[in-house]
Amino acid sequence: MARVAILGGTFDPIHLGHLAAAQGVVHLAGVERVIFLPNREPPHKAGQPVTPAIHRAAMVRLAIAGNPSFEFSDLELRREGPSYTVETVRALQAQHPDWEAAFIIGMDSLLEITTWREYQTLLQMTDWLVVTRPGYDLDRGRQMLADLGPRLAARIRVLEIPGVAVSSTRLRQLAATGYPLRYLVPDAVVAYIEEHGLYRGKDPA
Repeated sequence: MARVAILGGTFDPIHLGHLAAAQGVVHLAGVERVIFLPNREPPHKAGQPVTPAIHRAAMVRLAIAGNPSFEFSDLELRREGPSYTVETVRALQAQHPDWEAAFIIGMDSLLEITTWREYQTLLQMTDWLVVTRPGYDLDRGRQMLADLGPRLAARIRVLEIPGVAVSSTRLRQLAATGYPLRYLVPDAVVAYIEEHGLYRGKDPA
């Protein structure tokens, strides 16, 4: 069985925080590789503007190039409709019975897990690696684990990982003002954003 971790998300744009979290999981959780899996239609962002998937996918591919521990999957991009994680887990388990897979989420996502589709079933289907930065207030996370109960909490492991305190939302806001994204996202992603006029009020090229 191959030990694999799945990192899903909108990646709008992918940034150094995502990459640091993935590398930390490889080191701390002993997985062989991390699969980056951009979603097609993020359910929690219904009605919000999202950069076309072709651009988000291209930025992920550029960001992970050269790291043998990182791979790309277009599973959710090929599936019509909202990208529900429970459907993704079922698909991955059917397609890769040789994987011992865990899903990576941030502490912010754990705190919202009860809003996810079929969350109780989802939490029982696979293991979960919750990444958080040093200094993050873990009290709410501990309370959530207690609220979920021992059966579901047993599938969840919290990892404290050093990283970049930045979010995709904040990066889009900065880019819209012309603030340079260098040292916040990989250089190849900076070049892609500039080439295609992303996040600056232009129609993506």
